[in-house]
Amino acid sequence: MADSIQAFLDDWSAAEHAGDTERLEPLLTDDFTAVGPLGFILPKQAWLARHRQGDLTYDSFGLAEVQARVHDEAAVVTARNNTRGSYQGHPIPEATRATLVLVRDAGYWQLAAIHMSFIAGTHGAPPIPGARPQPPGGTA
Repeated sequence: MADSIQAFLDDWSAAEHAGDTERLEPLLTDDFTAVGPLGFILPKQAWLARHRQGDLTYDSFGLAEVQARVHDEAAVVTARNNTRGSYQGHPIPEATRATLVLVRDAGYWQLAAIHMSFIAGTHGAPPIPGARPQPPGGTA
């Protein structure tokens, strides 16, 4: 993965973790769009508002299993987004799979879109379809 993409992802992750909208705003394109794990869509201002209003807080936020494919001035990044936090006081899923679309403008990467999906079987996600429910304690 290109160093500049990793540097961008590190900057974005740190700003997102901190809820720092002043740092986040220039990292997102003007037409940024997010699709959440339940299918909701957030344009740029709504994405930033989650932090401005204090609705979303993170104890931890990071990307793992990162793979980037660069196509000229665009890159498609897939990653596992590991988080701990809450939205309006409710716990958020601890793991989602994320697809990030980055575009390069004047030599700088920006995030144009993100699409998140639950990872079935992880804490906070719906159960794996067809799987037998686990009793308390986790062993059957």
